[in-house]
Amino acid sequence: MRDAELISAVAKLVEERPSRGFWKCSDQLRKKRPDWNPKWIYRVYKAMKVNLRRAAKRRLPKRERVPLYVPRRPDTVWSMDFMSDALACGKRFRTFNVVDDFNREVLHIEVDTSLNSGRLVRVFEQLKREPGLPQVLQSDNGPEFPGEAFTQWAKLSGVALRYIQPGKPNQNAFIDRFNRTFREEVLDQHLFARLEDVR
Repeated sequence: MRDAELISAVAKLVEERPSRGFWKCSDQLRKKRPDWNPKWIYRVYKAMKVNLRRAAKRRLPKRERVPLYVPRRPDTVWSMDFMSDALACGKRFRTFNVVDDFNREVLHIEVDTSLNSGRLVRVFEQLKREPGLPQVLQSDNGPEFPGEAFTQWAKLSGVALRYIQPGKPNQNAFIDRFNRTFREEVLDQHLFARLEDVR
């Protein structure tokens, strides 16, 4: 059979390197046998059904661009976000950061191994006494923020919750900028033995 040698060579090549597509296979085969025509190789390759499917491009829904809002007064919009790091012993901890978008003032950093929705309520009850609560609290869509305890507290306190669009961290740019500085100048610069040291 005329194709037998080629079929054997293609089968061996595909078995050794299954992720290679037709053109790479063809190049490898023609290095060994320059007399094998690429059209002939392709016919055999397709007949053997080893041609790889290309991954189809995922069509994402069109998202409306939302420009970064800069408040004109303090305590209008506060941004909040979580960060994580580890103590010298390897134990993980998290920080919850709150920044005023007007003047980029860091209002609070809460540190612990676990920070749930109820803990966030306690943080904002503390901030309520000094300097007072903002009109809007802005965050990403992390699981702690839409938690029942936190959303109920915000509703009762008259604070609007605004979530940025998924995959658009630039809409939370002020807290992201602070997080980078905090990471580079504090967390990455020191080895902490205890949570008290971080605080």
